[in-house]
Amino acid sequence: MRTILLTGASGQVGWELQRTLATLGRVVAPSHAEFDLARPDTLADALRAIKPDLIVNPAAYTAVDQAETEQELAYAINAEAPLALAREAARRGITLVHYSTDYVFDGTQFGAYAEYDALRPLGVYGASKQAGEELVQASGADHLIFRTSWVYGLRGKNFLLTMQRLARERDKLAVVADQFGAPTWARSIAEATAQVLALWLSPGATAADRQRLSGIYHMSCGGRVSWHGFAEAILQDMQNRGEKIPALKAISTTEYPTPAQRPANSVLSNEKLQQTFGVRMPDWQHALALCLG
Repeated sequence: MRTILLTGASGQVGWELQRTLATLGRVVAPSHAEFDLARPDTLADALRAIKPDLIVNPAAYTAVDQAETEQELAYAINAEAPLALAREAARRGITLVHYSTDYVFDGTQFGAYAEYDALRPLGVYGASKQAGEELVQASGADHLIFRTSWVYGLRGKNFLLTMQRLARERDKLAVVADQFGAPTWARSIAEATAQVLALWLSPGATAADRQRLSGIYHMSCGGRVSWHGFAEAILQDMQNRGEKIPALKAISTTEYPTPAQRPANSVLSNEKLQQTFGVRMPDWQHALALCLG
């Protein structure tokens, strides 16, 4: 049976991937102590002990503001660790699946970003993820890099759970209304990944196919909304369930300063993913409804 190494299994996307990848092989999900991406120099030995046939790496340093003062740690986890995984993947002749972010863009473009658009990250987090992308691409390993955006789910730390908690604690909420993107359910990412890999690993797929198709693909839910609009949808669901909800105020980015600057527009085009693998991502509103059940 194929052995799939999955990092970050306790995270939002990693948790969902444990289920979807199980149809493709035996999923090995080491703990943080067993497989510490903050210590990239230890990963080669760990990989050689596991002997994976596929590496899937959703683990990342995602504290956008904290990264401004923890640059070394952000680069270790988001750039040096993916390089270590890619080098071992190249040595073993296997594929690395790696995840990146909409924050590699500066948000000044009108309309959705394509994979080939210029990268101009606004902060350390985005810059470290860009570095990880480039190192994986240059490693010589077969690779799939999936850029996603505004990830949420029913576990971990994310905007959905934060809004639900704050709505139950406060009478008023103020949320930024001039940053736009596409909220993406962690399960949507995991299911799309499994669909792509089912084709990638199929008996009819050749080594030449995998080399030709290696690259970056956008994988976010469809549509476009502001953080304020996303909050509105979350609160509406709570109200529909009979909960009392607070007043919601729209504010500008300048009214909510943060250590790291965010892109005003980080909508991603999924056209390449659909054309290459036939995988269509759900609209963000549909995915949110499924998530909230």
